Amino acid sequence: MLYDLARPFLFQLDPETAHELALPSYRLMQRMGVSGLPGRALQGAPVRVMGLDFPNPVGLGAGLDKNAEYIRLLAGFGFGFLEMGTVTPRPQPGNPKPRLFRLVEARAIINRMGFNNHGVDAFVANVERARYEGILGINIGKNFDTPVERAADDYLACLRKVYPHASYVTINISSPNTKNLRQLQQAGELGALLAQLASERERLARGAGRRVPLAVKIAPDLDDEQIDAIARLLVEHGIDAVIATNTTVSRRGVEGLPHADEAGGLSGAPVRAMSTEVLRKFAAALKGRLPIIGVGGILSAADAREKIDAGASLVQVYTGLIYRGPVLVKEIVDALAAQAKAA
Repeated sequence: MLYDLARPFLFQLDPETAHELALPSYRLMQRMGVSGLPGRALQGAPVRVMGLDFPNPVGLGAGLDKNAEYIRLLAGFGFGFLEMGTVTPRPQPGNPKPRLFRLVEARAIINRMGFNNHGVDAFVANVERARYEGILGINIGKNFDTPVERAADDYLACLRKVYPHASYVTINISSPNTKNLRQLQQAGELGALLAQLASERERLARGAGRRVPLAVKIAPDLDDEQIDAIARLLVEHGIDAVIATNTTVSRRGVEGLPHADEAGGLSGAPVRAMSTEVLRKFAAALKGRLPIIGVGGILSAADAREKIDAGASLVQVYTGLIYRGPVLVKEIVDALAAQAKAA
């Protein structure tokens, strides 16, 4: 209800300015006890994935809180899990502004943020202050000025720093907004990267006494051969989940709309079908050997059910939250719980 009242005002603002205002405003309302948020993870359709027990299968996708500054606030939206980041080893400002664009008619967003964040040390300090006891995914990437040939150095540096604090760690190799990053999805590069990360994870696990799951986030702009190759490598290197998908560089479904020609990744309703099709193909290629987290174009409970029916064990929302507000979380949780009860 509160978001429905605030959205017209927020949508009059520059999208990045609106983002910077919305979360602090919600946090203030939460502290005043007038936010209207559940205040805790909603209980419904609990599921065990990656060896973790999720109170519900609806998570926050990476990108909304890159610096882990609003963990306690976002946990109060009712999510079954949160994914923070993408975080890089060193702070970086990201790409020049403007870099975030609404396509309201299509219920979509184009972003070319470029992994803007305060760096992994500041990120970890924020996680420690939050003392969050729910399931926390941490999404890691490389700095923009690290050559792609040295990308593993950045991922390993982040993995070492976040490992003690993460329920699972996501390897982001699919953002279209860092030059050459998607090159890491090619079989040769991906195999080498995963081998190093898997080896380091085992070393960290021995020292910490716990094995933190690794997930890989992939793009929707993959052909069948790439999907099969990636699926094979994920299994071969003991990766625990795949997140399907990131944003797309395609402009299918938004042609001719204002801002449609802006560079960056497209998210929201237009990516839903493409993302679900890639998810379905991964499910076929993986044959149940590791779980899939479905994300991309979820703006309703029906969209979330579509991802589950295509093979996802969990779902994540981000752009849908911007267009629908926190009510979307409860709507999806309730629908999936009712579906599970009826099954």
